[in-house]
Amino acid sequence: MIRKNTNRMGRVNEELKKEISQVIDYELKNSDISGIISVTRVNCTPDLRYAKVYVSFLNSKNVQKSLQGLKKASGFIRSRVANTVNLRITPEIVFELDDSSLVGSRIDNILKEIKEQDDAIKNKNKNND
Repeated sequence: MIRKNTNRMGRVNEELKKEISQVIDYELKNSDISGIISVTRVNCTPDLRYAKVYVSFLNSKNVQKSLQGLKKASGFIRSRVANTVNLRITPEIVFELDDSSLVGSRIDNILKEIKEQDDAIKNKNKNND
């Protein structure tokens, strides 16, 4: 029984992710929002009252201003999603910044630094031998 519900929640989350992305990309016109917006994931509460939507921004002039613009437009986005997704209750959309890509790039930079230091140590040891 639990597995069936988990599968349903996964499908609902994916459908909402797809539809919210469509609305943001093609229907939303807000001067506060800049750059490319990517909906990375959606987590709905089990009662489908709230949907936490994680977004990341690329080439945004001001990420916080863009996030605030999305939050202001959440009512419009919810109404557009309600027209396309067949749910008894359309969840209230709560936008959150997904900074996992920033964390990933930070980790990449640290690994590059470690590799450069390791290569420098190896070269120094070769020259001393």
